[in-house]
Amino acid sequence: MAINLFLLGLIGLSVGLPTIAPLTALWLSVPLGLPATWLAARWVAGLIAEAEQT
Repeated sequence: MAINLFLLGLIGLSVGLPTIAPLTALWLSVPLGLPATWLAARWVAGLIAEAEQT
């Protein structure tokens, strides 16, 4: 998530937005990354459960 935020900041530079410092991207990635990880884990657990039923 931190790499994605940092690269998004670099893309924003092309449209005139300020860049995101790597340390800032790291701090912002924690509250964004934890829910994303939890949702991905639930999705994978559902896929595993579905595969075990067949």
